[in-house]
Amino acid sequence: MSARTPQPVAYQRNALAPGLLAAIALFLAPLLIASDWFLLIRFVVAIMAVIVGWFAVQAKQWWWLPVFAAIAVIWNPIYPFEFSGPFWVAAQPVAAIVFLVAGALIKYRPAPSEATKR
Repeated sequence: MSARTPQPVAYQRNALAPGLLAAIALFLAPLLIASDWFLLIRFVVAIMAVIVGWFAVQAKQWWWLPVFAAIAVIWNPIYPFEFSGPFWVAAQPVAAIVFLVAGALIKYRPAPSEATKR
């Protein structure tokens, strides 16, 4: 039996987990818009937007930053915008899809020295 040396990771998808969490919250959001639970959705979405935006900056994919800055502002729970109607209901799954696409596309390639330290 020969021991295999581990190969360095080619890239990391750090934005995938927060993107999935935000997408789950946003797909549930239309059911909770009229309730007090929607405040929790706003917190989750705004925080995950900041996290995914930060991972996009780390991965040097700057074009995602305005998208997630806008999501963080629109869904912000501190000074909320009182949107309503069919456009606001339709915005929930659209933002969920944006989170899923970003989670799949934002890739961070660690430096060779970082990959070998593991």
